[in-house]
Amino acid sequence: MRQSYLKNVVTLNLNSDKCIGCGRCLEVCPHDVFVLESGKAELRDREACMECGACARNCSEEAVTVRAGVGCAYAIAIGMLRGTEPHCGE
Repeated sequence: MRQSYLKNVVTLNLNSDKCIGCGRCLEVCPHDVFVLESGKAELRDREACMECGACARNCSEEAVTVRAGVGCAYAIAIGMLRGTEPHCGE
């Protein structure tokens, strides 16, 4: 079973036009977010991304972008500190 985090807070983006299908993102992603289809990477489960940044750091074509350390982790931390529901933003 895949871990899902908060909905609509992940900063992960994949530009399939830049993707050359090397598969590095699949190799380094600890949550199986990516799949290789028709010779290019595709997002299998974007919401499972924990924003570690391994995919972006290992993409030679800069087809993957993610703001490591934000999104879910940030939303949960701020929610806990403020005693509110998790959300993104300042």
